[in-house]
Amino acid sequence: MHRLAIGQDGETIPAAGLGCMGMSGGYGPADDAESIATIHAALDAGISFIDTGDFYGMGHNEMLIGEALKGGRRQRAFLSVKFGHMRGPDGAQLGYDLRPAAVKNFLAYSLRRLNTDYVDLYQPARYDRSVALEDTLGAIFDLKTAGYVRHIGLSEVSGSTLRRAATVYPVAALQMEYSLLSRGIEREILPTLRELKMPLVAYGVLSRGLISDATLMDTVTMSEVRARMPRFSPKNFPRNRALIEALGAVARGRGASMAQLAFAWLRSRGDDIVPLVGARRRDQLAEALEGLAITLTPEELSAIEQAVPKNAVAGERYGPLAMKHLDSELT
Repeated sequence: MHRLAIGQDGETIPAAGLGCMGMSGGYGPADDAESIATIHAALDAGISFIDTGDFYGMGHNEMLIGEALKGGRRQRAFLSVKFGHMRGPDGAQLGYDLRPAAVKNFLAYSLRRLNTDYVDLYQPARYDRSVALEDTLGAIFDLKTAGYVRHIGLSEVSGSTLRRAATVYPVAALQMEYSLLSRGIEREILPTLRELKMPLVAYGVLSRGLISDATLMDTVTMSEVRARMPRFSPKNFPRNRALIEALGAVARGRGASMAQLAFAWLRSRGDDIVPLVGARRRDQLAEALEGLAITLTPEELSAIEQAVPKNAVAGERYGPLAMKHLDSELT
């Protein structure tokens, strides 16, 4: 697996990462012991980029990762943490808080849960327009200067916002959803990233499990996350299932699973992309890594495009309320 530069000091990271949200119940029950074994397997495979959010499982995800990285493993990991999303004790969505004092408070709790004294990449999960972006990034820069953060990141912002931020602070990476079913990033954001020579950390490669055999067998578990996703609604799911059926035919012709085909397709989009593998189990991790090793032929890429044409998916990426928080979708 090749590596790519991040930041301005010559550091490199592997061109794949482990997304840990699913280990904390986002897509149904997960087993902590298997999750920890999956993190260990990722590190052993050279996947040092470990991605989490302080709100995943209301802190459970960070504590799980902190446990997994004991025994000298912290030094082998590149920890990426998102912050800012607030929830009530009943699970209610309470918006975002990116005030400078809140930024520093969030990190203080993350460091304790992760059992570390620094994180490698720290980024607001969304751009909260009620707070000046420069103030939020300035707080992260203060934390960087103090040694608590090594790199500043952003998530789900437009190309213009990214360019504005990068003129003021050393932004090292952008995290965005990117998959066969979510290609809006190609219009403005991906070209801007390449202009700025900044890597993309791509989540949602399997579109929350929509790209899966479970979709074809009508056994998709309507977890907390998927229940809020328009693409899984009774109106949209049948139309999207037809796309997955067509993709499945291409995968069978290649002798690969649909997940492997989805990861191979994303790998074909450029060497400056870090796909996040959202695995809860070691077998899921192994399947995705095999997909990332596949080189698709021009004929196979054309067949994939015909099976899942750009903009053919039915439904937005998120529900109406969540879409309002996506700066990446507002321009």
